[in-house]
Amino acid sequence: MFLNNIRKGLVCLFLVSLSISLSAQSDKELGGLSYKVKQTNDWVFYSPQNPEIQIIVKNTRNDAAKATLNLQVTTDDFKPVHRFAQSLSLSKGDSIEADFSFSVPAPGFYRCTVTQEVDGVVNEVKKFNIGYEPEYIVSLPDNKPDLRKFWDESLAELAKVAPEYKLTLIPDSSTNLRKLYKVSMKSFGGVEISGYYCTPVKKGKYPAIISYMGYGSKPWSPKPNDNPGFVEFVLSVRGQGLQQPTNIYGDWITYGMQSKEDYYYRGAFMDLVRAIDFVASRPEVNTKNIFAEGGSQGGAFTMAACALDHRISAAAPFIPFLSDYPDYFKIVHWPGDAVKAALAKQSSISETQLYDMLSYFDIKNLAGWIKCPIIMASGLQDEVCPPHTNFSGYNRISTEKEYIINPTYGHDVPPSWWNIRMEFFKKHMK
Repeated sequence: MFLNNIRKGLVCLFLVSLSISLSAQSDKELGGLSYKVKQTNDWVFYSPQNPEIQIIVKNTRNDAAKATLNLQVTTDDFKPVHRFAQSLSLSKGDSIEADFSFSVPAPGFYRCTVTQEVDGVVNEVKKFNIGYEPEYIVSLPDNKPDLRKFWDESLAELAKVAPEYKLTLIPDSSTNLRKLYKVSMKSFGGVEISGYYCTPVKKGKYPAIISYMGYGSKPWSPKPNDNPGFVEFVLSVRGQGLQQPTNIYGDWITYGMQSKEDYYYRGAFMDLVRAIDFVASRPEVNTKNIFAEGGSQGGAFTMAACALDHRISAAAPFIPFLSDYPDYFKIVHWPGDAVKAALAKQSSISETQLYDMLSYFDIKNLAGWIKCPIIMASGLQDEVCPPHTNFSGYNRISTEKEYIINPTYGHDVPPSWWNIRMEFFKKHMK
């Protein structure tokens, strides 16, 4: 159930004198006071526990020290929630722990700013995000009634385009385990797209992983000596990756935004399906085990592919892009600023019409169509694809799903993610 968004839990604030040696590197040292914000609960909290920020302060000076410790809490779109101030007085060598416990108005992600004030001079100690009940974040769908019709018609148009698959062996990058090919094919509107395809040398039926790339990523290929039991295909959608040298779209996020029919991501989303067509056509692929993955734009692509084509068996999007545009543009500057700047340069559509158009390409609105198991990774400190937008789509998925929030990561994932997602795929092999 959705948690009461005006719940007023007890707000606690206290100081305890401690003899603490800082076990980890301090976040900041200011005027002889060393500060360390503890990673309590990995900074993600679940009811009935209130968010709690614990800060260890140590006096490293040769005399007593006084300061005011401030904590400001806002929503992720910068609306004020709490402001706390606590006076500190520490003898030489002393340490204390300041514990700020507070309620928040609703499930979501919140910005915390810790500062030190001495004689009216304020210095920042640390800025970081926390989460509260992320699975209960509600971002209502804003799709138009013809959303399904629009995508069904787009898929029907794609199906009329003969793919004309062409594979070119890359001998210098092939080994006795797997061969690497450059692949080209025709997609929606007759546009040529391409990618790198790696397949085991030994004859057989293999599971396949389709990797969708991030926004503006440089092209990369699977390593032939890795994952010898898998087929892998890394797709470059229109105008990106391998196609970027001949990109005709300019800034992809703003191209064709005057209409849903002409918007860049209509063709790009169809490229995702064409990649599945290609992989499913290969005789060495076990079509019961086609998996998808990708990060950032590739994470959005992964979720869109699963929504639009149910041949995907399981998927692992991370730090996904392109979700919940109205909130997204309030939380971080990019890509909202770029889209609004492009909007200001033309007069054919209004801001309302812009959001109506974007709703057709909003992962939040497509996620309910996903039928395969999903594992998603999110970066709690992500200022490119903020976690609120990740969960706006994730929470609309009704199939088997799980998530990982990496508390100290921004727009990235830790090295452990690659093994986690591979084990997830193996778990869902048929």
